[in-house]
Amino acid sequence: MTLYIARESSKLWKRICAETTTEFTLLAQSWKYLLAGLICQYIHGLAAHGVHYIHRPGPVLQDAGFFLLPELGQDKSYISETLFTFIFLSFILWTFNPFIFKSKKIYTVLLWCRVLTFLAASQMLRIITFYSTQLPGPNYHCREGSKLARLPPPESVLEVLLINFPRGTLYGCGDLIFSSHMIFTLVFVRTYQKYGTQRCIKQFAWLLAVIQSFLIVASRKHYTVDVVVAWYTVNLVVFFIDKKLPDCPDRTNGAVALLLPITTKDKDSKTKEENHKLLNGNSGDPVDWRPRTQGNGKILEDGNTLHADSRMNGA
Repeated sequence: MTLYIARESSKLWKRICAETTTEFTLLAQSWKYLLAGLICQYIHGLAAHGVHYIHRPGPVLQDAGFFLLPELGQDKSYISETLFTFIFLSFILWTFNPFIFKSKKIYTVLLWCRVLTFLAASQMLRIITFYSTQLPGPNYHCREGSKLARLPPPESVLEVLLINFPRGTLYGCGDLIFSSHMIFTLVFVRTYQKYGTQRCIKQFAWLLAVIQSFLIVASRKHYTVDVVVAWYTVNLVVFFIDKKLPDCPDRTNGAVALLLPITTKDKDSKTKEENHKLLNGNSGDPVDWRPRTQGNGKILEDGNTLHADSRMNGA
């Protein structure tokens, strides 16, 4: 038993080392895109913090979800955050599964490049919408009479830039349309839907996304419109951007490719190569079994020379 554990531990360590080497190679090529995605996350947090300064508490707006779903109450609002934390951490752990498991379908670096692209595009749209119109926040700390509903004017630029994470994220007001929690949830679920392997987990993930939507409204963290807009906006953003990005390489072929599309120079080289093959009558295959008609009316097939006229006369 001890020998078996030692052998398996050695295999696992070799697998982790090999995967780390591969991922570092990809990281050296794609670190700029990862850094840009992380910067967009900070800009989104900065914008959400900034809108809190101009938030004005007021009566909670009439909302269909508030009529249909019973209010969880301030003491149970943690349920929504607990589920979101579970989804968030589960997805992060799954993206690192190639380091542990033998069945590898994704490259962690390339996958996070795609995820951060989806998040950045959705969050830029979100910034535009919640700065366009500020609604009175329905959350408990955003209502009239709460000391957290309005932020005092900042005393320095540094106070704004630090964004007071994570307290500023948990107790922010004004950044309503559309829900940031649903952006992360839907991006993660759609990514696993495409690159995950377990069908039951995919179905369970979509179920959690629906439950998360109801819990957000029931805990009065967002209006129903914030959740509804997130559902169709994020799905459309992911759909169209996913069409533009090259797909992650298939690991079964051992291929490692860059995230970005090939450059114009690469495209021109590829086009010239294809034209050269067509002019030379070579399709690029090692063996081309198609019959070819020559200029003298003969058909060459499998190395045998036959007259076309003889075939037509039945000879």
